[in-house]
Amino acid sequence: MTLVAIVGRPNVGKSTLFNRISRRTRALVDDLPGVTRDRNYAQIQWDGKSFAFIDTGGYVSLDSSFIEKQAREQVLLALEEADIILFVADAKTGLHPEDVLLVDILRRTSKPILYAVNKIDGPEQTRHMAEFYELGIDRLYPISSAHGFGIGELMTDLAELIPDSPEGEEIEESGEIRISIVGRPNVGKSTLVNQILGTQRVIVSPIPGTTRDAVDTTFERHGQRFVLIDTAGIRRKGRTREKLEKISIIKALQSIDRSHIALIVLDAVEGITDQDLHIAGYIQDRARGCIIGINKWDAVDDDPRRTRQFLAEVRERFRFFPFAPILTFSALTGKKVGKILPTVSDVFRQYNERITTGIVNRALEQSLQRHEPPMVGGRRLKFYYATQASVRPPTFILFCNYPDLVHFSYERFLVNQFREAFHLDKTPIRLLFRGRQRGSRDE
Repeated sequence: MTLVAIVGRPNVGKSTLFNRISRRTRALVDDLPGVTRDRNYAQIQWDGKSFAFIDTGGYVSLDSSFIEKQAREQVLLALEEADIILFVADAKTGLHPEDVLLVDILRRTSKPILYAVNKIDGPEQTRHMAEFYELGIDRLYPISSAHGFGIGELMTDLAELIPDSPEGEEIEESGEIRISIVGRPNVGKSTLVNQILGTQRVIVSPIPGTTRDAVDTTFERHGQRFVLIDTAGIRRKGRTREKLEKISIIKALQSIDRSHIALIVLDAVEGITDQDLHIAGYIQDRARGCIIGINKWDAVDDDPRRTRQFLAEVRERFRFFPFAPILTFSALTGKKVGKILPTVSDVFRQYNERITTGIVNRALEQSLQRHEPPMVGGRRLKFYYATQASVRPPTFILFCNYPDLVHFSYERFLVNQFREAFHLDKTPIRLLFRGRQRGSRDE
């Protein structure tokens, strides 16, 4: 996935721009310079293009404080990792020496760069950006992060720089099964990769954060080719202060994007944490197949009561993943690790399953007979027919009279009915509701 970094001096409006583009308030915004010290990130879609956006701390060249030094390192690292750079300056404070220094750094890269001058609220204020042409830049984008002026044109031009073929298409065409190994730091992901491969492929260390980047390993078992993606541990946001940590998070999330199935590794000794659930939530958002793996199981399996309670807690807290198989193993000793690849193959088969339209509609008809659709605004919700639109995951389009008013509880009922009818108990399923073609009338 293409990575876009927003850079600029402190307090020029980078976080406000990030929030407007991502359409949700994810970055902390304040009038005090230096509020954003780490990189924030979001996944964006614009004009049919998908990319990751990074909001960086303000760049300050002179080391006036430890925090500013850390922020500067974050910016430089973002510049190194990003595919496209978006420079933002402040029209109200005017051209600043720090702008000149940062632009000079940007010119040394070979990456596409867009230059925006913020805090211009309309066409009549574009005169305030005249001095920024002293930077020798041919194209400056006048924008207002706060009010939205100029954002559309800027983002349209940015989207044109992003390749037409997203990584998702690449994995659709290949016969390999791509598995991302994700989880918090030090839960045993690298040890697990080595155990699956039977070789010392990934450096293993008891120090959290050893794996900085995603590492792809291709191998074959029983005629099936797999790609194993070991990822950096995803820390809780408040603890991601180290300069490489945020990039590691982004790499891990990108690894999920590049995979068909994500194996989220839990620590049986430490138990389930909120961060485990956050990682699982991202897997759910990306509609990937999922396996919940509980590592270090040999440390707790001597107490039957404790193991029953732990498994019950896993199923309860991951109740939004009712289809995800739960596996217990020890990555260190290899005990029960042999169950992982067969389970991956089972999940992938269902993830790829295609159902004929006739069978889909019979399942829909039987579901409607079991539970009649509810009334919506005094009218009966009616379903006409259904068809499967795509796989990975199995995605079905259901045509009805009020597609926007289908309640989530009835959608969940239909998902469960389709699971049972099609024997899809180990894969996510998506339902899309559409209205009838133009010209039809509801009774």
